[in-house]
Amino acid sequence: MTVVVPEAVAAGRADTGPLRLVSIPAAEHAAWAAAHGGVSFLQCPSWGRVKEGWRSESLAWTGAEGRTVGAALVLYRDLPGLGRCFAYLPEGPVIDWAAPDLGRWLEPLTAALRSRGAFTVRIGPPPALRVWEAATIRAAVRAGAVTHLRDVLPDAVDPVGAMVGERLRVLGWEPAARDTQPRFTFRLPLAGRGLDAVRDGLSPQWRRNLRRAHGAGVEIVEGSAEDLESFYALVQETERRGAFDLGRGLAYYRRQFAELNAELPGRMRLFLARYRGEVLAAHTLVTVGRGAWYLTGGSASRGREVRPTNALQWAMIQAAHGLGADEYDLRGVQPSLDRAGSDYGLLRWKLGTGGRVVEGSGEWELALNRPLHRAFRRYLARRQG
Repeated sequence: MTVVVPEAVAAGRADTGPLRLVSIPAAEHAAWAAAHGGVSFLQCPSWGRVKEGWRSESLAWTGAEGRTVGAALVLYRDLPGLGRCFAYLPEGPVIDWAAPDLGRWLEPLTAALRSRGAFTVRIGPPPALRVWEAATIRAAVRAGAVTHLRDVLPDAVDPVGAMVGERLRVLGWEPAARDTQPRFTFRLPLAGRGLDAVRDGLSPQWRRNLRRAHGAGVEIVEGSAEDLESFYALVQETERRGAFDLGRGLAYYRRQFAELNAELPGRMRLFLARYRGEVLAAHTLVTVGRGAWYLTGGSASRGREVRPTNALQWAMIQAAHGLGADEYDLRGVQPSLDRAGSDYGLLRWKLGTGGRVVEGSGEWELALNRPLHRAFRRYLARRQG
């Protein structure tokens, strides 16, 4: 097992100068996010315009000489008639989480959100907790001794992620009853690796599937907004096949595509897998700075024997690599290692890329108005239960 020591910690950096928290224009926030190495697409101003029914605001921490040293996209959900709101920072804020005094960053944030009427603040600290390589997980599954990822010794532990939870508790925060964003994500490292090395890291089954798709004549093309209707039809077909519902209509995907690309052309791209003139699969790719994410995908029940999804994902991996992404994030997986369970099937498919499972810090909440906070938690429990 390796302990991951972030560069800032190893260098003993400690920025102790005064910080100011200010509201900034969306364009300024977007430019900072694009230049910063570790910003999630959920922390870009455009995401606030995607989320219907929410208000959004861009905030920045400024240090010496007014230089921006951290930023946050805050989503506000209003309680009708009460002048109160729920404040949510998905996969944020983007601050120095390794700083010795975390309160110096978070206390100005909570004070500002309290002044805006927030009764609860929910954040999603980006630091990871643990990392499991694909080979480690496959070995544990073959041994058959465990059924949950947390029972497997991780390959790496991030000390910053381990410290974040304790520091948040001291500051009065508590874990959210249920995370909105996935706690476990699957990521394929790309930094410092040529495409040949990435391809060599694919499982034998993945490489066979790519050869099968190529031999059958599966064609990968990049779509446009006009192809979103076909994409949505495949998403719906996938939902019916898997007996789940993402709860999003075509209008949502059109707004997502328009807003993300209005912020930066090419930020969100749609890839299609065609076979004999028919679109068999369609997936979306989002890029911010040196990060790339597989966002949403759908596939047809027919034509699966020619492996269009493998070909599609490989094309997206190539695109992410070509853009200089440090890693390609295939988003959420479940931690179940029960081979008989439906959740393990998706994890097994992603393991074939040769990447790793990363457990995040989870989401945390701070109650600014305890009666409303408790009532909101009861409401969420009824809605989600």
